Amino acid sequence: MTSLTLEKLEQLAPVMGQPHIRIGNIRKTFSGNAAVDDVSLELGKGEFVTLLGASGCGKTTLLRIIAGFVSADRGEIFCGDANITQQPPARRGMGFVFQSYALFPTKTVAQNIGFSNMIRSMPRARLQARVSELAAMVELEHLLDRYPHELSGGQQQRVALARALASEPEVLLLDEPMSALDARIRSKLRADLRALVDRLGITTLFVTHDQEEAFALSDRIAVMSQGRIEQVGTPSEIYHRPATRFVAEFVGVSNLVTGRATQHGLDVEGAIWPALLPDDVRIGEDVTLLYRPEHLAIQSPDPKSVGIPGRIEMATFSGASVRLQVVAETGQNLIVDVPSVSHAGYRKGQSVRVVANLARAWALPDGSK
Repeated sequence: MTSLTLEKLEQLAPVMGQPHIRIGNIRKTFSGNAAVDDVSLELGKGEFVTLLGASGCGKTTLLRIIAGFVSADRGEIFCGDANITQQPPARRGMGFVFQSYALFPTKTVAQNIGFSNMIRSMPRARLQARVSELAAMVELEHLLDRYPHELSGGQQQRVALARALASEPEVLLLDEPMSALDARIRSKLRADLRALVDRLGITTLFVTHDQEEAFALSDRIAVMSQGRIEQVGTPSEIYHRPATRFVAEFVGVSNLVTGRATQHGLDVEGAIWPALLPDDVRIGEDVTLLYRPEHLAIQSPDPKSVGIPGRIEMATFSGASVRLQVVAETGQNLIVDVPSVSHAGYRKGQSVRVVANLARAWALPDGSK
């Protein structure tokens, strides 16, 4: 079994209190291929953590292992002090929302919500009261007699959420529940979901490939690739201080500039990129700096101006900002976001100079992939 370093454990540790859920060295293979490869993670009580990654990275398989729907080849899962690795799903105290919602088409909203094993054996009056309470939580109390086909996608998602909460679970697991919804509905449901789980104090593990969704919802994000966790951190840490080149390129839009460290910045093909290099970067060594598009700015091509000379290849208006694609004389293809209110009629072929925010450059760890 792979041992975890103290530094790695600190990275994986929850942000608040003692761990509520502990996942240790989980591995799962299908036909000899590792879908989940030695994954460890901890969630604090009431914490909202998102597994973020592209399709096929192992995030849904890991979620289903935690739920008990899939058995791991190796590793352990703890809920508090209890080892639940071998427990069946019904005994894990977890609610699960499927990507497809898995609603019964011939049952009403009330019947779908009340189908949970934990409450359907209640006396009729108590069951009805509980269903009404759950429907009110998700703002569906006026639709209890409707059938799934009579509901919008957002309403169906709320029914699935209410059913998952029916048994008063300690942990809520959600497998890309908003992937089929349009952007406006997703935004509203994100806010409602986060407010609800905060109010109930439920520990939540959410799976998505949508970066905006992960940033908006999460206390922490675990970025996955090829069955492994690349980095765990707050949304700000993941975006501004990626631990690997993969995370830097997968999350957001990245400008990666590689060169040799000098006293004045980065020497890139003989041109100096001004940068405040981290203390652990030694003069003369090769280093890759990350600049996000909002950390770069445009100035006039005057040779007396600071910055790297370049040429605009494309300008795309997107409302609040204009995204410029610039080819630098040093060969880099750079993405620069400038406020649309200051958009000075930038056009294709225009010569400019690209200026970096010195304090926002992030040096990727040596040898990161």
